[in-house]
Amino acid sequence: MSKRIALTKQAPELYQAMANLQQEVEKAAANAGLDQKLLELVKMRASQINGCAFCLDMHSNDAVQLGESPRRLFVLEGWRETELFSEQERAALALTEAMTTISQTKDVPDDVYAEATRVFTEEQYRALAWEIIAINSWNRAQVTSHAPLPKRAA
Repeated sequence: MSKRIALTKQAPELYQAMANLQQEVEKAAANAGLDQKLLELVKMRASQINGCAFCLDMHSNDAVQLGESPRRLFVLEGWRETELFSEQERAALALTEAMTTISQTKDVPDDVYAEATRVFTEEQYRALAWEIIAINSWNRAQVTSHAPLPKRAA
């Protein structure tokens, strides 16, 4: 893999702006009563679609630290084929996929939007959508930079 110009910590003012956005999104999600484990699933699913190894490594570790089941993380890409995910998680994952692939589909399908707004309050939906926007931005910065994984025990 070729070495690339890093877009995050080597541009401290821009990195801090993204970090501030992430903090505000996390605060809005907490205030709306969204489960942090659900947010980690969303971050994982977007990162799978975007092929962001750095974010997959980070968010799988964060999810496990929060008590998430490794089994659910292992099958996350096939979430539609299992009953391991709740109604809210399924709606969040569908919305994540729709928003992450919006450059291809040009829209969030009405049925995905309807289900998300059925199972989440308006405040929760808003925070969830911003979380999806934020992780997609982080994915793009890390993938473009070829961000290396941090050193960790295997």
